[in-house]
Amino acid sequence: MVALSWGGRIPPVLRGRFPAGAEMTWQSIFGLLHREMASGFAETSLARLVLAGILGGAIGLERELKHQPAGLRTNLFICLGAAMFTVLSSGLAGVPADAARIAAQIIPGIGFIGAGSILHNRGLTTGLTTAATMFVVASVGMAAGGGFYLTAIFGTGAVLLALFTLGHLELTFNLKTLLMSYEVTGGSEEEIRLEVNRILERRHRMMQNVLTGSTRQHVRVQFDVSGCNREQEELLRELKESAVLGSVALIGPVELE
Repeated sequence: MVALSWGGRIPPVLRGRFPAGAEMTWQSIFGLLHREMASGFAETSLARLVLAGILGGAIGLERELKHQPAGLRTNLFICLGAAMFTVLSSGLAGVPADAARIAAQIIPGIGFIGAGSILHNRGLTTGLTTAATMFVVASVGMAAGGGFYLTAIFGTGAVLLALFTLGHLELTFNLKTLLMSYEVTGGSEEEIRLEVNRILERRHRMMQNVLTGSTRQHVRVQFDVSGCNREQEELLRELKESAVLGSVALIGPVELE
């Protein structure tokens, strides 16, 4: 029988699992693992953690497809971590009244992470939907870790439905204000600004976050414009129809979550 590298002495964290005076060997470790598996607790815990990983990954995949900072791995880890803390909170509790002590700390912890995902940049506040999603993902993980499988699955479905369907409806019915980035080229910066401002004047809009670059052939100007989806489509069409501007490209949206 081969003792482990610490000379057969049992570390303090494992002393409660072995009889007094017993040496810690590989055989005793395997026996400990076998007893834990036979108790049924490990099997139940693993099932809950697997479910939490799947549900958190499903929400994270949607975030990843929309190129959000908190994507697949972030949401999967949050959901899995919340589930594991919930399982450990129940398994390590000395008395039933202490079962929620560890799990209760998940809420302020997720609040701290969510606050870090909210950014104030170029006069915009972004990341609100990302922070709210992480908060809900943590609750899904707690539900899975607590054995409320149906609740966890329903919560995941509700989140995915809101992220996919409500976002599409906001664009379709022009309910959401979008900040879109454009790039146009022309002979000079002044000429480009005058033409773009002429087009925007009828919509009572202004160029935001203007950046300028020049090449040997032309001047490039990038700018942002706010407006609903219909207004953005009309603006892009008028910019392309302008005889003053050389080329017009829609770079993409700046997220206003």
